[in-house]
Amino acid sequence: MTLRRLLTCISSVSSNNVLTAQTFEQMKQGKWAVRSSIKSAKTDFAHKVLIVVGDGAEVLDTMGPYYRLGEDYQVVIAAPEVDSYHLVTHELDVGWDITRERSGYRIESDIAFKDINPDDYVALVLPGGRAPEYIRYNQDLIRVTKAFFERNKPVASICHGIEILATAGVIKGRKVTTIPKCRFDATACGGVYVTDPVVQDGNLICARGKKDISAWMKQFAKMIKEHICPTQKQK
Repeated sequence: MTLRRLLTCISSVSSNNVLTAQTFEQMKQGKWAVRSSIKSAKTDFAHKVLIVVGDGAEVLDTMGPYYRLGEDYQVVIAAPEVDSYHLVTHELDVGWDITRERSGYRIESDIAFKDINPDDYVALVLPGGRAPEYIRYNQDLIRVTKAFFERNKPVASICHGIEILATAGVIKGRKVTTIPKCRFDATACGGVYVTDPVVQDGNLICARGKKDISAWMKQFAKMIKEHICPTQKQK
């Protein structure tokens, strides 16, 4: 349990808001434990796929790949630290000109960005939501993202995930798609923005948003399979 989670629990356990050893032990157990029902225990796959999250990652952008890729690969959740993170939903609502954010599920990360060895994974997924706006400044995440492109491994980005790619400087000259409000992030960093629902350019596949997840993941699953077994690539 990290410090940021501890601070949110102290007032629920200790009447004087003082963190004692007893208080700490209480918070690690029972109803104060930071837990999520979304936690895969299947680790017997031959290959691993990395999904990046942070507080504010979009539920469908994250869980679509989590369950689809989890059919064939060990899905590893990466985040700034090993912790429990809040996923969110974004929906249009009455009286709002923009999408309204609501709390979604929590998800536990398996590994911190700083501990990632890109050679351990066959593919990378960058979900959207609000998280990319913040985690794109994590230098370990940028290191990892660049490494996947240097090794020509499959990378999937959706919605605001483009912000991580743009910060990493890996989209110059590439065709990409995202939601219209992220178009500037793509073009300002050298990407060639197109409006297609799903766009593949080399090892990168991008989708606009959650409406395009099925087509995005169908094509990405094929990309991963072809990366692992090049002889199966269709000509």
